[in-house]
Amino acid sequence: MSDLQKRVQEAIDQLVEPGAERGVQVAVYRYGELLVDAVAGIADLETGRLVTSNTPFYNFSIGKGATATVAHVLVERGDLTYDTVIADVWPEFAAHGKGTATVRHALTHSLGVPGIPLGTTPEDACDWDKMCAAVADAEPWWQPGTKVGYHAYTFGFVVGEIVRRVTGKPISRVLREDVAGPLGVPDEIYFGMPLSEHGRVARLEDAEGSEEMLAAIPADLPMFKAFPSYLIPTAQLGNRADFLSADIPAGGKVSARAVARMYAALLTEVDGVRLISPERLREVSAVAMTGVDEVFGNPSAWGLGYAIGAPWSNPQDPSTVFGMAGAGGSWAGADPATGIALAVTKNLLTADWDTAGQIASIVTKALGR
Repeated sequence: MSDLQKRVQEAIDQLVEPGAERGVQVAVYRYGELLVDAVAGIADLETGRLVTSNTPFYNFSIGKGATATVAHVLVERGDLTYDTVIADVWPEFAAHGKGTATVRHALTHSLGVPGIPLGTTPEDACDWDKMCAAVADAEPWWQPGTKVGYHAYTFGFVVGEIVRRVTGKPISRVLREDVAGPLGVPDEIYFGMPLSEHGRVARLEDAEGSEEMLAAIPADLPMFKAFPSYLIPTAQLGNRADFLSADIPAGGKVSARAVARMYAALLTEVDGVRLISPERLREVSAVAMTGVDEVFGNPSAWGLGYAIGAPWSNPQDPSTVFGMAGAGGSWAGADPATGIALAVTKNLLTADWDTAGQIASIVTKALGR
């Protein structure tokens, strides 16, 4: 066992033992080599099933990183470009003045359609055709490319439908055939999970005080105009069988080992597989859009499909880190400056990213920036 593996294992054991976390996975790659594959705790409190390295966790928006990666793989092989007009491949999307919107706008959360109908039910969210029809018919909140706002649900449906229109395949199949499969982890990165695999997934739990935290969110936050409150990520929502089975590419069911491997293959070759060229890596990981988020009100910086910086870092500091956080405290991403790809997945949904930040600090101190 390497010293870094030992230090990370001790850190997550010390979080799980007193109940600060329930189940945790950590994976670290550097320059294509797996350096850390650590797990601790319980995947399912009811049965006592333990977390293993191949346990998938529904870590919500971590999956957006996989969605973006699928798009980049298609651009890499010439199936589309970042400046492809969405309506050219999806004509219905042109409704209400969205005819100039591009793939780049979708990837940078500047598309202007962050909202889904407020009457959308959880069952509706699992209906691909219904959700895509609603997004195509949406009136934009702003002219595409002029502002930025987190597209919590719509990011996945827009990018996913572009992928389907271009390839003729659902994005879950493209993910498996062109990303997860070549990397050797087809059963550890999913959008929709087959029902037969649900017994492997980590069961989510809400941290103490989560209901009070949700109640304290200002009622006039534009977030509540973007989706109904009952679609805010919670354990109850994420444990639903239909949500686990459905393609909702704004989120994903992943193991830390698999999603870290995906980011590592964006940086460099991993066992003979490199997902994108060095030139494309520079493009997708560079800041492409910044501004105060129109939905959540926070300062934001986006590359092409990935957030720039990490949620525990100062958003004003320049960063070469790119990746995606998941509601509940998970995170996965990479740093081209150091060659490090890191993923932290967990099933106790907290309001912060302290655990991921603690692990990132251990890793970067050990490996150097």
